[in-house]
Amino acid sequence: MKYIFLKNIILKFSLFFFIFSAITSCSEYNKILKGSDYNLKYDKAIEYYNNNQCFKSLPLLEELMSYFRMTSKGEDVYYYYAKNQYCMGDYYLAGYYYKRFVKNFPQSSRVEECAFNTAICLMMNSPEYYLDQSESYKAIDEFQLFMSKYPNSILIDSCDKMVGKIRNRLELKSFEIGKLYYKMEKYRSATIALENTITEYPDTKFKEEVLFLVLKSNYLFASNSVDYKKEQRYQESIKSYLTFVDSFKNSKFAKEAESFYLSSLKELEKLKKT
Repeated sequence: MKYIFLKNIILKFSLFFFIFSAITSCSEYNKILKGSDYNLKYDKAIEYYNNNQCFKSLPLLEELMSYFRMTSKGEDVYYYYAKNQYCMGDYYLAGYYYKRFVKNFPQSSRVEECAFNTAICLMMNSPEYYLDQSESYKAIDEFQLFMSKYPNSILIDSCDKMVGKIRNRLELKSFEIGKLYYKMEKYRSATIALENTITEYPDTKFKEEVLFLVLKSNYLFASNSVDYKKEQRYQESIKSYLTFVDSFKNSKFAKEAESFYLSSLKELEKLKKT
């Protein structure tokens, strides 16, 4: 019983101390925020950022942006303002200010870092593969621009990895578009979309399935065509089979692919007799 009583006292004291510290800390922060000591605000803004308290650092830096704009601290404030936006997860604003930093402080030792982070922000804004990928293309352009400007940078390998990661997302989107057309029974559109995937990503990991779906789409497109167009379309089906089997002789789709090929040959024979 005595142990429980002491434990409750300790818990209550700890809670009181936490609340008191929070109130005191909040009071001190408000005092700094409302004060006119801009050098103190600067020091505290950097301290808060370094302690991962970006929500405290950002309001101070917003005020300091104009105050220190034409001083020796202007570059530091601008730099940390961009980093705080990134820390807060606002990648649009972070990217904007990183890009502006490169323009406003071209002689800074931080230019290379900020140019790289501009591309990173674009990549962070690029959505899941099934959504619009405009930001992904912008990110690739920005990484490529960085690599052309800083060919000897230690960040080149990181750029290559990031571009590869984004391209994997674009590759998946391209493949899924083709599959979607196929599922919707829009076979001609499926064939075009899937062939575009091969053209844009010749080494795609989806190549086996892509070529098989091209074959299947061509065959079904021919089967559902009017008679006078069937001959040409079955021939397309045969061509796509030969392309497929040339690349994947031992494919898991081999038997089904062969059935489309043989069926296409039979249909062509029938058409010749009519």
